[in-house]
Amino acid sequence: MNCSEVIFEADNSDKRLAEIETEMLKPGFWDSKESKKVLQERSVLISQKEAMDDLEEQFEELSLLLEMAEEEQDGSVIQEIREGIKELEKAISKAELSKLLSGEHDSNNAIMTIHAGAGGTEAQDWADMLLRMYLRWCERRGYKVDMLDLMPGDEAGIKGATFMVAGPFAYGYLKSEAGVHRLVRISPFDASGRRHTSFASVFVVPELDDNIEIEINEKDLRIDTYRASGAGGQHVNKTSSAVRITHIPTGIVVQCQNERSQHKNRAIAMKILQARLYQQEKAKQDEEKQKMHGEKMEISFGSQIRSYVLHPYHMVKDHRTGIEIGNANGVLDGDLDRLIEAYLQKNAA
Repeated sequence: MNCSEVIFEADNSDKRLAEIETEMLKPGFWDSKESKKVLQERSVLISQKEAMDDLEEQFEELSLLLEMAEEEQDGSVIQEIREGIKELEKAISKAELSKLLSGEHDSNNAIMTIHAGAGGTEAQDWADMLLRMYLRWCERRGYKVDMLDLMPGDEAGIKGATFMVAGPFAYGYLKSEAGVHRLVRISPFDASGRRHTSFASVFVVPELDDNIEIEINEKDLRIDTYRASGAGGQHVNKTSSAVRITHIPTGIVVQCQNERSQHKNRAIAMKILQARLYQQEKAKQDEEKQKMHGEKMEISFGSQIRSYVLHPYHMVKDHRTGIEIGNANGVLDGDLDRLIEAYLQKNAA
């Protein structure tokens, strides 16, 4: 079966792994700033290699089973082979998708922030629905979520939330979610039962490695402290442990109230600010490159990327890829894989 030669074509993974092993033996490696990044790359390469080895093993087992069935003219195993092929196809798709995650920070953890748009209770409820959607997606993938900041809505929902998603390629997958999300539905808060349109924005940045330094002038910062509004015990609610940092030149605002210590909340907020500033600078550089090459700008932060329609019909449409999914409730319950995969494939083309 010649297709196996294509599926399991050798790449440079083994060569790079050998280079890393040699690098790890050099004096001073474990004390260098680069060691963490190199070890992370090694972990990713080993994971990808193991996945390819598993695929090759499955392929060989199915090939052997098919040969035996043909020799013995045994049709009873045909269904087993068909099911095996379906599982192999799914595994191959997953492996191919991981190959698309080759960006500089794709393997990093992700920091996500959700903001309710204008519209009061409607928008705040929509922001809460988005938060639940991402938490369910993370749960399905086995990712760890650490809530850094949560601002409850006035009557329902949330005004905003910031959380860390920790797991392999968390940023690589979730970067597809950055932008404005639009909801159309019959409002549960409208006694007249009218249709409403709500908006919420999502920001996604990678958790930066320790060896990436972003210079921030303290004079450019306005730092406010306040009492945490969420749960966390008497200490949290009685002291101004929550921290809000405003970067005056850019207008970027970040905050954290998850920790009991004001010092820890400030450190986390600064980490989020560094990531936001890094991402903003990178976006500017990408924009300049596109202008130089005369390329059409892609939809990015602050623009509508996806619509979720719950009335008069059910549909989720991604405006960047054209993907439409009829099971809107499934998407809102965390079934985002088709949407994420389409985005990654389009941007890799």
